[in-house]
Amino acid sequence: MKNLIKSVIAFKLGLCARIVVHKYQPRIVMITGSVGKTTAKDAIAEVLSARFFVRKSDKSFNSEFGVPFTIFGVGNPWSDPFAWLKVIRSIFTLIVLPNHYPNMLVLEVGADRPGDLSRILRFVTPDAVVVTRLPEIPVHVEAYTSPDAVREEEFSPAHTLSAGAPLIVSSDDPYAFDNAIRTPARVISYGVSDDATVRISDGCFYEVEGKVIGMRSFVNINNKQEKLLVKGSVGKTQLLPIAAALATALAFDIPIPKALKALEAYEPPPGRGRLLAGKNDSIIIDDSYNASPAAVEEALATLKMFPHAKRCIAVLGDMLELGRHSVIEHERIAEIVGDSADVIVTVGIRARAFGIAPHGAEVMQFDNSCSAAAALPSLIREGDIILVKGSQSIRTERIVEALLADPSNSSKLVRQEKKWKQEA
Repeated sequence: MKNLIKSVIAFKLGLCARIVVHKYQPRIVMITGSVGKTTAKDAIAEVLSARFFVRKSDKSFNSEFGVPFTIFGVGNPWSDPFAWLKVIRSIFTLIVLPNHYPNMLVLEVGADRPGDLSRILRFVTPDAVVVTRLPEIPVHVEAYTSPDAVREEEFSPAHTLSAGAPLIVSSDDPYAFDNAIRTPARVISYGVSDDATVRISDGCFYEVEGKVIGMRSFVNINNKQEKLLVKGSVGKTQLLPIAAALATALAFDIPIPKALKALEAYEPPPGRGRLLAGKNDSIIIDDSYNASPAAVEEALATLKMFPHAKRCIAVLGDMLELGRHSVIEHERIAEIVGDSADVIVTVGIRARAFGIAPHGAEVMQFDNSCSAAAALPSLIREGDIILVKGSQSIRTERIVEALLADPSNSSKLVRQEKKWKQEA
């Protein structure tokens, strides 16, 4: 009965969203992929704001509920009946009365189960699509028959584009790029490969007075080279959303200097490689939003290369929703983590596999984030670099909070909303 009610509500929200889109005719940029959607969405929205009146998905509102809420310009009402009344009033106002509505929507879409994107595409059709990364073992694969099935669904918004419409894809992702060039869309690529339309080169840590404050690189577009900076987060993956945003600027004829100026306001969202001050003059790399094999591998590469580290600590929680791929992927990451960290801290039953092949690293294991958060602060030393990463339901942000030098910085963490914390 609960699922039936949920389906009915989702259908009605979608129908209303379709009416609103039809009435106001905004242009729609849709962001899809298994990795990096939210960071790309935020960067793209900054660039498009240089020319358009933009509304973007709030946080990671990418479901058949979240997308309509974005279209209506409302927050998630959760189970609050009064908040639902506000949603209904907003829908009525948008449909019946004239409004100053955005002329550009930047919508993140995600697939947790088969058919999720097809349901979203019933009520909203994109004018441009950005495909981030579709890795070999994508997140949520346990709900699908195969990794290919996940990639097919996540790429599906591209097939709704009209001929010549912009399709922006990672040139470094074979699946996304190979499928893109088979569509009638106008393909614009970004990445580190030599043939990318927007090519990143020489990516490295950005330091000021010996302190890492972000990432820097060059970006090459139309035989012109520009400097690129991302402040507050680390990892080469932090440069890719900027490249995707610049590719989107090309698609909508926004001059690159103007786009780069707009990106000065961009700040990576919480829990995505964010740099935070930790206890005893340590540095936290807060990557606690979620964890897939591809994302964990990238995060460990960042930890391994972090400059001036006295001791590298990898705090890794379970990687969930991998189904039959879970054991082999945890064991594969175990072979990598020992080469990246001096101390390996595992959180959860599946993550215990990370301690199997430590290659001389010290290993600590905890059943959950609460016990890890209680034990770790007293073990942190000056100069430690601490990577914290795990799937959403492991709630590794609790560990980050316990390690903060300034407790007030908890406002910079992911999942700090009252409802999230009540469900934790």
